[in-house]
Amino acid sequence: MKLTHIKDTGEANMVDISNKDIVHREAKAYARVRLSEDTIKLIRENNLKKGDVLPVSRIAGISGGKKTSELIPLTHNIPINKIDIDFKINNDNIEIFSFASCDFKTGIEMEALTSVSIAALTIYDMVKAADKSILIEEIRLVSKKKQPLK
Repeated sequence: MKLTHIKDTGEANMVDISNKDIVHREAKAYARVRLSEDTIKLIRENNLKKGDVLPVSRIAGISGGKKTSELIPLTHNIPINKIDIDFKINNDNIEIFSFASCDFKTGIEMEALTSVSIAALTIYDMVKAADKSILIEEIRLVSKKKQPLK
């Protein structure tokens, strides 16, 4: 199997996308942050010293997704159409869902994955003083699709 990010000499390589067509691309990603029930209560009631956790985490996730090419070596800097982050608060965890789209030759799944990762890390940072049992888990790509532009 030939790896696209490795030259025949074994050196790292940025994939040449110059011959690829521009298509509409969408990706969805997911992450879960496990927290104590007491911390979930603090988040629901907005009683944490660092502020309102979910709105701050949403903005951080969107901002992080936009910086993916600066964070992940060999990813292309792509024109992002949209990044959206949603949360579901459960008794002992917060689920994070991201949607990202672009019209380009490559990309968008790394931006979706980066956005949920940064949102999860922001939740961690904002509640770490109140909860020492935090666990970020199950960061994964949910779906990826592409279709020709109309």
